Amino acid sequence: MQKYLILSFLFFLPFSSIAEEMGYFLMLKNKKVNVRYGPSFDYPIKYVYKKIELPLKVIDKKENFRRVIDHKKNSGWIHISQLRNSRSLIAISEKILFKKPTKYSKPLAKLGQGRLLKVIKCEEKWCNIKTNDFSGWIIKDDSIWGIVN
Repeated sequence: MQKYLILSFLFFLPFSSIAEEMGYFLMLKNKKVNVRYGPSFDYPIKYVYKKIELPLKVIDKKENFRRVIDHKKNSGWIHISQLRNSRSLIAISEKILFKKPTKYSKPLAKLGQGRLLKVIKCEEKWCNIKTNDFSGWIIKDDSIWGIVN
C-alpha cells in the first residue's frame, strides 16, 4: 500500500508544479523582442514587440521558452532571456490616479486606456504606480493587466 502511495505522489508531483508555474506575469526586458510560433529559435518570428517593460502573462513553458499572452490576447513564444519579473501594469480602460489609497482622496489625473504604469507597490485593493510626470494610487481591479488579483 505504501508503495502505491509513493508512486501516485511521484506521478502527480510534476503536474502540481506546472500548475503553480502558469498564470504569473513577466515583462519585456528589451526594446525589441521577437515572438515566435514555437518554443525554439528554429521557429519563424510571428511578430515583434517594441515596448520595453510590457507585462505579459505566462501560459506555458518549454525549456528556456515561455508562451505568453498580452492584454490584447496575442500569444507566442519568447526566450526567457528577453523577460524579467514584472513590475508594470497596463490600463485596460481609463483609470483615475489618486493621491492616497482611498476613493475619497484627491484625484491627480485620468490615465488613458493602454497606458503603461510602473508599479512601486501593491496592497490588497490598491497599487502605488508611477507614469511619466505622475505618481499615485489606482484601484486594483479587472481594468488593469499585469497583476494576479
